[in-house]
Amino acid sequence: MNYSKLKWVFIFYGFISYANDWGKTGHRVIGQIAEQYISEKTKKSINYLLDGLSLAYVSTYADEIKSDKNFRHLDSWHYVNLNMDESYFNSKKNPNGDIFYAINKCIEVLRDNNSSKTDKSFYLKLLVHFIGDLHQPLHVGKKEDRGGNDIKLHWFDELTNLHALWDTGLIEFFKMSYSELAENLTKNHNFQKTFFDDGDIYLWMLESQKIAKDIYANTKPNSKLGYEYHYKYFHKASNQLKIAGKRLAMVLNNIFDSEH
Repeated sequence: MNYSKLKWVFIFYGFISYANDWGKTGHRVIGQIAEQYISEKTKKSINYLLDGLSLAYVSTYADEIKSDKNFRHLDSWHYVNLNMDESYFNSKKNPNGDIFYAINKCIEVLRDNNSSKTDKSFYLKLLVHFIGDLHQPLHVGKKEDRGGNDIKLHWFDELTNLHALWDTGLIEFFKMSYSELAENLTKNHNFQKTFFDDGDIYLWMLESQKIAKDIYANTKPNSKLGYEYHYKYFHKASNQLKIAGKRLAMVLNNIFDSEH
C-alpha cells in the first residue's frame, strides 16, 4: 500500500470537510445562545413554526439543503464578497442575491401575515443560519480570493484554507461540544459592548468586514499555523459566535414580539 498517497487522501478529505459555514458546532452555539435571550412570546411563535425543534437543531439546515439541486440558487445567500474598501451599496450585486439580501428577505417573509406556516418555517431556518454566517468575517471577505477560499494554509499538519480555518478549524480545535461552548460563552451575561449593536444588518456586515481586514493583514498565504494563531484568534472567533447569538435573539424578538 502506498502510505504516502493514502496520507494525502486523508488530508484532502479533511480539507473538504471544512466546507460548512462556521461548521455545525459554531452554528449550533449561536442557536443555543439565542434561545437564552428570546422572549416568551417569541419562543411560542418559534416553537409553533419549528414544531418544537430548537434553534440549535435547525441552525445547519441552510447547509444541509445545499446538496439538493432545487436549492442551488440559494448558494450565494451565505456570503457577500467585496473589495476591502468597497461599499456594499456601490458594489456589483450577485443577481441571485447575497447575505444582506437573504437576511432581509427572511425577515420580510416572517413579518408577512399572509405567509404560510410552511414558508415561515423555511425562512426562519434560513435566518438562523444566515445571521450566523454574517458574523463569520470571511463571509464578508475579498471577492478576488472568494472570501479566503483561495488562500491556502497549513493548520498544524493539515492542508486547509483561510476561509475553512475560520469556519471550522479554530472552533473545533478547542474540543468543546456546542452546548459546552455556548454555556461557557454566556457564563458572564455582561456582553462586551460591540460596534453597531443596534439591530442594523448593514452595520453588522461592516463590522465583520473590519475583522476580515485584520485577518487578511495577519494571515499570510501558505503559512504554517498552530497554537500561536489559535491563542491569538480563538477569542475573536468565539466572541463572534456569542455576539451572533445575542443578535439573532434581537432580530427574532423584533419580528415575533410585534405580531398582532
